[in-house]
Amino acid sequence: MGKLIDLTARLNNKKDSKIAGMKKKAEVFDLVEPRQAILQDERRELRRTILTEFVGAFVVVPERGLLRVSLYDISDDGLAFEMDLEQGSYQEHERVAMRIYLNHKTYFEFVVQVKWRELQEQQGIIRHGTMFVKNTVNDVALKHFVKFIEAVSVNLRADDGDLQISNGS
Repeated sequence: MGKLIDLTARLNNKKDSKIAGMKKKAEVFDLVEPRQAILQDERRELRRTILTEFVGAFVVVPERGLLRVSLYDISDDGLAFEMDLEQGSYQEHERVAMRIYLNHKTYFEFVVQVKWRELQEQQGIIRHGTMFVKNTVNDVALKHFVKFIEAVSVNLRADDGDLQISNGS
């Protein structure tokens, strides 16, 4: 116990072919960045899930009423939403009145302007990228809503069927 073996002499001996082959510098991989990228992708997916399942989003179609859309992404500057192909689409630069429902009766409205649209033919949808129109109704509420979604999405986790305790017996 307490004895150390000094391998320095053997490592410096180039005649030993096995050890000589080990003299090459090993490539070191930094796993922090790839891991962070994976976690970010998972958060983004959970964020999209929260946007589509937790929040009801609708566009206001004049003379027709409300049309449900799926929120795809949201940021300080705007959002992306998806519509079924059968519903049609909005043109670039078109302004669209939207509503976010927090439950079946409570909503706030705002206005967006379409910046781009992308056909996702295999999924049967058209994705619209929009910018929030500034100085319109509910600017302040919208900013707080975006901050709320961003704050919550940092620590989102998927429920893998955790056990719940019922109040019965």
